[in-house]
Amino acid sequence: MTINRIQLNDNERLNYTASHFGDNFPFRIEPFIYDMARNLSGDYTGGYWNMFELTNGGFYMAPESDTPFHVTCMNSYEGTLSADAFGITVCLYAYSNLSFSPELSDVCAEQFHLLREYMFEHPECQAILSAID
Repeated sequence: MTINRIQLNDNERLNYTASHFGDNFPFRIEPFIYDMARNLSGDYTGGYWNMFELTNGGFYMAPESDTPFHVTCMNSYEGTLSADAFGITVCLYAYSNLSFSPELSDVCAEQFHLLREYMFEHPECQAILSAID
């Protein structure tokens, strides 16, 4: 079964993240994602992020950018990813790390696996896998 993504419009973003993550999203998860982006790429300097709902129940964010990001990961991976692949990578790192937090463990572990399932259909799957494994 193909997993599709649906971009959330500005009016949907707040309600969607609140219904899936509660107050943890704006106070813990979203800032952690931005910090992780800064840690993984010196090319990331902030900006607007698009939010995507996945038809399997997953969620991820990606910077709105046509410029690729040079990424250096903790596992020694170094390469260039599109903004979309960078967003998936950053969210996978964030979900993985936050899954060890008692109050976020269930939701972040679930989101990690749902996003990873979608990642296998992404054109940059091999690069994302190299970055996260």
